[in-house]
Amino acid sequence: MKTRAITAFFFTIVMLGSIFLGSYTFTIFYLVLSVLSLFEFYKLIKNSGIRPHRNIGLVAGALIFFMAAGLHYLKYDVKYLLLCIPLIFSVFISELYKKNKIPFANISYTFVGFVYVTIPFCFFHALGFLKNWNEYNFHYPLAFLLMLWANDTGAYLFGVKYGKRKLFERHSPKKSWEGFFGGMFTSVLVAFGLSFIFTESPAWVWAGMAVLIANFGTLGDLVESMLKRSLDTKDSGGLLPGHGGLLDRFDGLLLAAPVVYAYLYLILY
Repeated sequence: MKTRAITAFFFTIVMLGSIFLGSYTFTIFYLVLSVLSLFEFYKLIKNSGIRPHRNIGLVAGALIFFMAAGLHYLKYDVKYLLLCIPLIFSVFISELYKKNKIPFANISYTFVGFVYVTIPFCFFHALGFLKNWNEYNFHYPLAFLLMLWANDTGAYLFGVKYGKRKLFERHSPKKSWEGFFGGMFTSVLVAFGLSFIFTESPAWVWAGMAVLIANFGTLGDLVESMLKRSLDTKDSGGLLPGHGGLLDRFDGLLLAAPVVYAYLYLILY
């Protein structure tokens, strides 16, 4: 528990620093984070005997994130994102030169890495430019993280205190319905508090964001648990002492970020 607390403290400081220190720090930090998370995903999958195209996948994942982020800095036409396509689909050609009995499993998991890891990080990064396409604003990504952490903390505390009814025992035996609603309640409380500080959106918009984060953050946790159980693995990695890997820490973000971005974009525009 001590190791877990120390890791959480320093990692939280780094996360908040990446948001407060400006757009370039924010972009570089999440570019690195997305690539490391994708590397962790491919390493995890490799333990099952499947051989995703890790090197091509990492380069393609970095390029996807870099070009998506570049839209906010270089203001180029969206059509140039199509330049990613030859690199992404080169995995088919590369697989031709491998002697493997399950070639399309290797190809499929390479693409799953982009969808499951890279694209959600792109959406989270885009939250920083949601209000103004070419101007960085830390309010939405900061609020997202605070609500996500509030949901996790509330779910744990309410689950320990009142948890009786299992939420999804097959994938996560410790989660309860009481913890789920407790996490949502805590997240919504944080949302209302933030509405007095970040006044660009009304309280109901922040509350809706909190509800989505509670729902899809929990589903993201369950999906990652399903992945680890299917691979008979306890943690996705060992980068964060006491917490496991990056995927263990960002499982909620991976499903919640695209949904929250879509919600805010539809509401604000």
